[in-house]
Amino acid sequence: MSKTLIVMRHAKSSWDEPVEDKCRLLNERGRNGATALGDWMRRTALTPDEILCSSATRTQETADRLALDTPLTLNDALYMASSDVLMKHVQKARADTLLIVAHNPGIGEFAERLAKIAPNNPRFFNYPSGATTVFTCDIADWSALHFHQNTAAHFTTPHDLL
Repeated sequence: MSKTLIVMRHAKSSWDEPVEDKCRLLNERGRNGATALGDWMRRTALTPDEILCSSATRTQETADRLALDTPLTLNDALYMASSDVLMKHVQKARADTLLIVAHNPGIGEFAERLAKIAPNNPRFFNYPSGATTVFTCDIADWSALHFHQNTAAHFTTPHDLL
């Protein structure tokens, strides 16, 4: 049995408004990028059963713009979380296909540490806005998820899709 984990950094956010970091919105490029990611996920049959999402505005807006008919769980602990914290939350999941939407540097490091072999794409290592990696995890339960043991089946960014 296997599980699918989709690891996504929020889409491009705006720095135009003087607001608290957690309250920043997506800019136009980010809104378009998140929509393109949702379209790509539907085309490639990568619809998650659950979305774990940081409580920041830009991650919520990213998840909303994916336009997936998927239950969303907001979690304050995912805001600017380290890769170890992200792992602890994923290990508690129940869905067969799980999407986690969070922030760099933690989400990029999380993706790097999950992979047995990194995708052959130089952008993977800086995990730009909207970067998305799909992992196939050879586990029956999320509690068995470990770093460096998962297959990076797909990697894309909004730049690749627009």
